[in-house]
Amino acid sequence: MDNITVVVFTPKDDENTKDCVGSAKLLTENIILVYPNSTFVETVRESGIKQAKTDWVLILDADERLTNELAKEIKSVISNQQFSYFKIPRKNVFGKVKWLKHGGWWPDYQIRLINKKYFIDWPKRIHSTPKIKGNVGFLKNPIIHYFHGDLDKMVEKTIVFEDIESDLLHKAGRPATTSTFFRKYLAELWRRLFKELGFLDGTLGVIESIYQAFSKTITYLFLYEKRNKSRTL
Repeated sequence: MDNITVVVFTPKDDENTKDCVGSAKLLTENIILVYPNSTFVETVRESGIKQAKTDWVLILDADERLTNELAKEIKSVISNQQFSYFKIPRKNVFGKVKWLKHGGWWPDYQIRLINKKYFIDWPKRIHSTPKIKGNVGFLKNPIIHYFHGDLDKMVEKTIVFEDIESDLLHKAGRPATTSTFFRKYLAELWRRLFKELGFLDGTLGVIESIYQAFSKTITYLFLYEKRNKSRTL
């Protein structure tokens, strides 16, 4: 496939990255590695896309994998001029052992297949979505996402990401009080564990639901601290 490039975003060149690149070769030999200079990939996604010399770009992170079925589907749809970009479902696999089908983790659609002619930009802030002209399509076959599994690394990552999130909330003037902590924790736990049926995924589904509630609460604890510090300056 000469009309598509896979752009892989990775913090380092390790076995995880090699496995990701190996799966990307199911689709094309046009592969670009991009090493973010920050803790989140959105800062360099636009530059990575612009490095591609082909019309179509597929975006992968190092902990994600293509499958034969997805590669075949992509080859089929990029010849279709009806859509300028596609959302692809992600199959989130906890610790490489458990596919989380509930708790809000499926189908987890992500914009990952983009026609460069219609790409505008990708805002450089965490969890942002790209600006693209034209119509969006939806693919059926998922990207495999191997996430979490190591609680130490999960906590380290959460501290970094939620610190960034709290900065954005602080700039927006969002409040943070004692009642906020309980409300955010209980609301997220209820959503993940019961509303989205996370408990149906067994022990790992329960762990992930509790962890997401913890992460949400950490954001507001950081926000509370930053608001108090700004008042004393």
